[in-house]
Amino acid sequence: MEIFDVAATAQALPFERLVPALQSLFARGCEVPARHVHEVPVPGGAPFTSLIMPAWIPGRYYGIKTINIAPGNAQRGLPGLHASYLLCDGASGRPLAVIDGDAITQRRTAAASALAARWLARTDAIHLLVAGAGQVARLLPQAYRAVLPIERVSLWARDARKAQALAAQLRTQGLAVQAVTDLAAACAQADIVSCATLATEPVVHGEWLRPGTHLDLIGSFTPAMREADDACFAGASIWLDTEEALEKSGELLGPMSRGVFAAHEVRGTLGRLSRGEAQGRTSAAERTVFKSVGTALEDLAAAMLVYEQGRTP
Repeated sequence: MEIFDVAATAQALPFERLVPALQSLFARGCEVPARHVHEVPVPGGAPFTSLIMPAWIPGRYYGIKTINIAPGNAQRGLPGLHASYLLCDGASGRPLAVIDGDAITQRRTAAASALAARWLARTDAIHLLVAGAGQVARLLPQAYRAVLPIERVSLWARDARKAQALAAQLRTQGLAVQAVTDLAAACAQADIVSCATLATEPVVHGEWLRPGTHLDLIGSFTPAMREADDACFAGASIWLDTEEALEKSGELLGPMSRGVFAAHEVRGTLGRLSRGEAQGRTSAAERTVFKSVGTALEDLAAAMLVYEQGRTP
């Protein structure tokens, strides 16, 4: 059985390969049952939550991602989230590889946003604005540059010092990145606005976005979370990674409850785009919104790529 740590996993998942791998599996499809959620008791302490996310291609691969979320880990000096991925043979069930789950999650999340932008952003988009300074935000410029001619990156975070530190780090990779403090002004200038925050109140407002802007919303994966206000959705073409987003994200549940848009008005998903069943952007002035919540299909696509690219001959 192969073992891939953080560095080996990241090395096997360059976005130039990962984005096409996601498109291929979205087009082909795979079995993705509902995730399991368990509360694991800890004697004398707070419990932690374990998410178990399986997916498989019959006869080929079977994979399981496990994410353990322990808010009390801050007191232990440990990260609050730990993830691992087990990839097995799809016919015999034989374990093939254990892969770092954090690296898979971060990189497939950024890659899904880039894949959507291939159809939904303007082909001449050169200015990317990233809201957030976490692990996914760090990867977004590289992911977008794999599919679009991005020349300029603006970076905003609630903590300006974190934005400045991340901008300096990204500049060492040869990217033209500038930390900004005026988010409204930055939104008005950007071709693509990508949000990767844990916000529970709107960070981006629709009145800041000019015609033709592509808005990418990553952070809201529970009903209590939200990165964009209602005006971001009004009059925009709305796209999802999977229809599950309509049930999980406060980003969508809130505006739908207020009549801003209805579920049937959503234009499509990454699956439909990847299979050529839906047309993406239709004009340069069209404003597009992509909302993702993540899916085990993306994890499986990434794990397959890690194993096939990095296994010992």
